[in-house]
Amino acid sequence: MKTAQLKYTFETNWTEIENKNSITDPSLIFVFGSTQLIKDNKALILLKEKYPNTIMIGGTSAGEISGINVFDDTIIATMVEFNTTTIKFVSREINSTGDSFEVGKNIVNSLLGENLKHIFVMSEGLTINGSELVRGLRENLPQNVSATGGLAGDGANFSETFIIDENGSAKTKLVSAIGFYGNNFQVAYGSLGGWDSFGVERLVTKSKNNVLFELDSKPALELYKSFLGEHASNLPSSGLLFPLNLRLEKNSEPVVRTILAINEGQQSLTFAGDIPEGAYVRLMKANFDRLIDGAIGAAKSTISNAKNENPALAILISCVGRKLVLKQIVEEEVEGVREILGNETLLSGFYSYGEISPFSANAKCELHNQTMTITTINETL
Repeated sequence: MKTAQLKYTFETNWTEIENKNSITDPSLIFVFGSTQLIKDNKALILLKEKYPNTIMIGGTSAGEISGINVFDDTIIATMVEFNTTTIKFVSREINSTGDSFEVGKNIVNSLLGENLKHIFVMSEGLTINGSELVRGLRENLPQNVSATGGLAGDGANFSETFIIDENGSAKTKLVSAIGFYGNNFQVAYGSLGGWDSFGVERLVTKSKNNVLFELDSKPALELYKSFLGEHASNLPSSGLLFPLNLRLEKNSEPVVRTILAINEGQQSLTFAGDIPEGAYVRLMKANFDRLIDGAIGAAKSTISNAKNENPALAILISCVGRKLVLKQIVEEEVEGVREILGNETLLSGFYSYGEISPFSANAKCELHNQTMTITTINETL
């Protein structure tokens, strides 16, 4: 397995960042970039012209990861050339959040086949119920097959997100996926947050799918604003700084949910994933050191699950909320991952509106918010 990486900016054409292995015929290209550059399609057309037979997967981001650097207003293309692994691309349109479950289910059904080892998913980030998408993925996912991926981003704008289609063009309202097949393909993954819960735990008394209406029988938006204080005037973007810790039952494993939108008339909050009635939630806030430790912990978890301690490629998908909190020190969480994975692993990835990954090896995939998730890819000789 060989890897290489290219970078595109407003000022430059595609330039090579790394190509130790002299790739000439990549099997797959992961593409993550700013909304403006991806939707323009110019860079994608140039890339497709150079590699007409190569499958591409990716979309828009809230920041692009390359090595230990985090960029804005770029496109990072990571090329992979497999020796024996085969891949298959599928995509499905999603016209409303109600389609999320069926889209996830259909994608897995379309990729089922002999020696399927892993599915990597890229979803648009706004017209989606991430929890239902992941539930659909799990519906027919074989026990020995894992799934990871993420929801496309749009900085802190929450305006539009784009996914790359089968022709290598940017398209809205799309979910795409790659299936990896072969006995020599190796994958490992890890996911961890690092946020601190605070305040009283509250009961979800009225909700529908990913829309929260009431907590403890009180209007959700009104109550949430009272927690935020001066930050309330900047909703929904300021909500990225104060996600919710969600537990379906008193003793269940918690997940984190991030706000996508608010509705003043309904006094409701819309999240990237489901907020079921009867669940328990607490507000969360950032702790700089714990966020960076969370990224390091995700890397340690990934390596502990990997058969090869020096994987060729790592795809890092971290939440936009973490980037907004860490600001100028955001690269420290990527540097922490580098220290654990080592210099031989090529790092790529993006800041997202939602992360898809199991909690640990042999667990089912879940939708996460505000986490660093890592997927390592390797191929045995």
